Amino acid sequence: MHEKARMRFFSLIYIAVLLLFPVVCCRVVHGQSSQIRLLEPGVKPVSTIEPIPESRYEKPVALPVVQQPQNIDRFADGILQQSIPQTSPVQVPAMQSMETWPEHTIAQRPNDSSLGSPGRLQSGVPEVSLSLQELEYMALQSNPTLSQARMVIRSAQGGYLQAGLYPNPVAGYIADDMGNDGRAGVQGMGLAQEIVTTHKLRLGQGVASYEIQRARFGLTKQQYSVLNAVRIGYYETLVAQRAVEVYEKLLDISNEGIRVTEKLGAAKEVSQADVLQARIEAEETQLNLNKARHLYRTAWGRLSATIGYPNMAATPLVGDIEKNLPNLEQNDLLNRILEGSPELAAARAAVNRARCNVALQCAERTPNFEISTAVKRDYGSEYTIADFGFAMPIPIYNRNQGNIVAAQAELTSAVREVRRIELDLHARFIAAFEEYALARQHVHSYTDTILPNAKKSLEMNSIGYREGEFDYLMLLTAQRTYFSANLEYLINLGELWTKSVELEGMLLSGGGLERPE
Repeated sequence: MHEKARMRFFSLIYIAVLLLFPVVCCRVVHGQSSQIRLLEPGVKPVSTIEPIPESRYEKPVALPVVQQPQNIDRFADGILQQSIPQTSPVQVPAMQSMETWPEHTIAQRPNDSSLGSPGRLQSGVPEVSLSLQELEYMALQSNPTLSQARMVIRSAQGGYLQAGLYPNPVAGYIADDMGNDGRAGVQGMGLAQEIVTTHKLRLGQGVASYEIQRARFGLTKQQYSVLNAVRIGYYETLVAQRAVEVYEKLLDISNEGIRVTEKLGAAKEVSQADVLQARIEAEETQLNLNKARHLYRTAWGRLSATIGYPNMAATPLVGDIEKNLPNLEQNDLLNRILEGSPELAAARAAVNRARCNVALQCAERTPNFEISTAVKRDYGSEYTIADFGFAMPIPIYNRNQGNIVAAQAELTSAVREVRRIELDLHARFIAAFEEYALARQHVHSYTDTILPNAKKSLEMNSIGYREGEFDYLMLLTAQRTYFSANLEYLINLGELWTKSVELEGMLLSGGGLERPE
C-alpha cells in the first residue's frame, strides 16, 4: 500500500515536470519571459485601444518614427551579411510639422458659433459666409478618408501584435492497446509545443513595425491631400464667385447699352443695326452669366463634398484673392518637399521593411522544432509511464530559397522606388513651379498695365459714344476687351493660388476623397 502511494506521488511530480518542460524550453530558446506581451513600444493592447471618434478635430502634425523592437536592426544586418551584399540602412526622415507652413495655409479651429449647427448645414440653409479656416476645420472633422487612414494604422498595429505571438501548445489524449487481454491498455495525456528559432518573431515584428510607419506616413499624406483639396476648391469657388459678379456687372452695362442705343435710334443718331447688336450683346452676356453660375455651383458642389457636407447650400466665401499673393522661392521649396514629402518617407520606410523581410526569410532557412511529452497509465502493468519526443524538419530540399529570392527582389525594387519618387517629385515640382511662375507673371501684367489700360479705353469709348464721336461697334469692342481682361485676370489668379497650394502642400493634389492606400 505504501509502495503504491509513493509511486503516485512520484508520478504526480513527473507529470508536473513534463508539463512545465515545454514552457521552460520556450523561454530558453526564445529568450523572453513566459508572459509574452509582444506589442509595439508605446502601443496599447488591442483590448484597451480607445476608438477614434469620427468627428474629433485633429490638426495635422508631424508623425513620430516608429520605435523598432530592441536590437532588431542588429539581428537583420547579421543575417543580411550572410545572404546578400550589405547595403546601408535607409533612414526615414522625420516629417515636417504642418505648424511650419505659412500662416495662411494652417487650418485653425474657428469659433464654434461661426459655423452654425450641423443640422442647418445638412438641411441646406446657408450660413452668412464661410472662411478658408472654417472649411478646413469642417473637412478635418467630417472627411471620411482621414478616419480610414487612421484605421489603416490600427490594422497595421494588429499585424504587429499578431507577428509577435508565440505558437499555441497542442494538447491531446492518447489511448493505445485498448482491449489487449481485456484491459484498458495504455491511456494518458500529451502536450506538444513548437519552438521558434533564430528570432523569427522579432524579425516578423520588425517587418510589421515598418508597416505601421508606412501607415502613419499615409495618414500624413491624406491630411495634406484633404487640406490641399479644400484650399484648391476654396480658390476655385472664390474665382467662380468673382466671375459671376463680373458677368452681372457686364449684363447691367449691356442693358444700359440697349437703353441708350434705343434712345439714340429713336433720335435717328444710330442705325437700327446698332440697336440689334446691343440686344444680341445683352443676350450673349446673359448666356455667359448662366454659364458662370453653373461653374460656380459645380465648384461649390465639389468643395462641399470634400468638407463632408454635400447637401450644404451655396454660401458666400470670405476672402480676397488679390491680396497677399504667395511669393515662393524655388530652391527652398524644392528642398522642403524632398525633406518632408510623405510619399518619399513612406518609400524609405518600405526599403527598411524589405530589408527586415529579407532577414526574416533568411531566418526561415533554420526550421523550427517541436518537443512533445506525454504521461500515460499502463493498465496492464499498473505503471505510470512517460514519453518525450523531439521532431524537426530536415532542410534538404526546401531551404526557403524561393521566398529569399522574392524578398531580395522586393528590396531592390523598394530601393529603386525611392529613386523613382525623387525623380517624379522633381518633375512634378518643375512643372508646377513653372505654371505658378507663369501665372504670377500674368497676374502682375494684368494689374500693372492691361487692366488699367482696358479700363481707361472703356471710359474714353463710353464718353465718345454718348457724345456721338464713336459708333457702337467701338464701344462694344472696348467693353468686351475690358471684361475679357478681367475674366482672364481671375483665371490667372486662380491658377496662381492653385499652384501655390500644390507646391506648399507637398505636391499632393486630388479630390480629397480618394481612398487611403
